[in-house]
Amino acid sequence: MVRVYKTKDGVAHQIEKREEGCWIMMTAPDEQELNEVAAAYGIEPNDIRAATDEEERARIQVEEDYSMIIVDIPAKEIRNDKEYYVTIPMSVILVKDAVITVCMEDTIVLQSFIHTGMRHFHTRMKTRFVLQILYKNAECYLQYLRNINRKSEEVEDKLHKSTQNKELIELMELEKSLVYFTASLRSNEVVLEKLMRSDGIKKYPEDTELLEDVIIENKQALEMVNIYNGILSNMVETFASIISNNLNIVMKFLATITIVMSIPTMIFSAYGMNVNAKGMPFASASAGFFIVIVISVVISVLVAVIFAKKNLF
Repeated sequence: MVRVYKTKDGVAHQIEKREEGCWIMMTAPDEQELNEVAAAYGIEPNDIRAATDEEERARIQVEEDYSMIIVDIPAKEIRNDKEYYVTIPMSVILVKDAVITVCMEDTIVLQSFIHTGMRHFHTRMKTRFVLQILYKNAECYLQYLRNINRKSEEVEDKLHKSTQNKELIELMELEKSLVYFTASLRSNEVVLEKLMRSDGIKKYPEDTELLEDVIIENKQALEMVNIYNGILSNMVETFASIISNNLNIVMKFLATITIVMSIPTMIFSAYGMNVNAKGMPFASASAGFFIVIVISVVISVLVAVIFAKKNLF
């Protein structure tokens, strides 16, 4: 899908045709749309479709007629009926008369410019617009990281009440999201630093200040993801140890019960052997059956008391 926007009084308005100073927003475009826009602005077809590849790496590419910036952006994904986070590539292409964005999802990074707008947002100010997109991307990482931290705290509360595999799987899925974020933020950091040094994309003094703010936000997001990743890793290890310890306690309890219950079994087995009854204690007594049962119970109780004193139950 291709939509064209142009700002008026700081608000993005959708227009019918491409014109000078517009923003061409391509969301999950098909081959025909990609080829049409590429031909209209002299862009290599492979470059304009780069962001449609999920494995595309973050980078900057400066050509004679256009410049392209590819960054990883956060996105939501449903796994195991739960909402988690991944990263996908998004390209921003600067041509002479427009800014082109290509992404396979309708991302919140770009939607915020349409629905809520942004201070000093103008599609004709191409460099400023690109930096604002990068700044919003860093803000989205921070927002999603706070969501991940809140979800991990909710799972931790569940684990305190009931340690089950379901909660551990949720923690591992959150940890997987943080791994994606770590790799993507590091790639974006390299792109931003290269953008700071690059002369291929024209920057004004105020743009340089905004770029520095973007770098700071990205570094903050990277620091947060490292902290949360460490916390989640320790949490998973801790609760895995708790599960293992609980299993050991159950096995110890079952082993103790087995020993206690084996005492009457051994006594009854001895009386069940095919031997002369005259040699068995209480065999000739009229109440012999009950006496043997009482003795078995008394011995089992004594053993159980001894084990209880040793904290084996």
